[in-house]
Amino acid sequence: MKGLADRVAIITGGGQGIGKAVTKQLLEAGAKVIIAEIDEEAAHEVEQEYADLGTVRFIAADVTDEASVKALMEETIRLFGRIDILMNNAGISANRPVTDLTLDTWNNVLAINLTGTFLCSKHAAPYLGRQHGVIINMGSTRTLMSEADTEAYSASKGGIVALTHALAISLGPKVRVNCISPGWIEVSPWKKKKFRKMPGITEADSMQHPVGRVGTPEDIASLVCYLASPESGFITGSNILVDGGMTRKMIYT
Repeated sequence: MKGLADRVAIITGGGQGIGKAVTKQLLEAGAKVIIAEIDEEAAHEVEQEYADLGTVRFIAADVTDEASVKALMEETIRLFGRIDILMNNAGISANRPVTDLTLDTWNNVLAINLTGTFLCSKHAAPYLGRQHGVIINMGSTRTLMSEADTEAYSASKGGIVALTHALAISLGPKVRVNCISPGWIEVSPWKKKKFRKMPGITEADSMQHPVGRVGTPEDIASLVCYLASPESGFITGSNILVDGGMTRKMIYT
């Protein structure tokens, strides 16, 4: 991707799954990548695995803790002198019947997914503004459609979509802010080593999608690289669905 050489990117949750794929593609495009992770084992694995691709560093960070987030930004500036790209990717789910969903669980999901996105954006914004940088948030098709027992996750992702367009207006024109909402993305091969496995995708799984397959982390990473580059300079405040057309498919039983 053009225009990413020597840019400095922070990827929260960059040690596994989609975040790991984004780390790889940004490094291949010439960016320097900070893996902001609470899982040190996963982050160190990525550091070692991708060391030959470019400059990749792990900084321990808890996105729910404002002091930790502030320290993440300050350490990135100390190391590289700039921040060009922030990808708010860290997130969890805790799906269970709403009658069994405790307030602590609800608050924890929102703290990591939504409040973490807010805190990282807040503390990166002054540095991003100096570089006309970009923020890319991680939403979900759960903002538009649901399975049962996903209240905390769906609410957090809906909040991220709304936060995205609010930030785009508040931080523009110096910073562009967009959101990616993935559908079914198979991340099993992108987990840390002790949890890594080959996906068990069936033909029925694939054919639920109008494109004829389940998504991969690379599908999301490619869009991240585009949104992070000057080539997408007229896009801000958008939520982009990457779901193989699944949310557009009418299903009759």
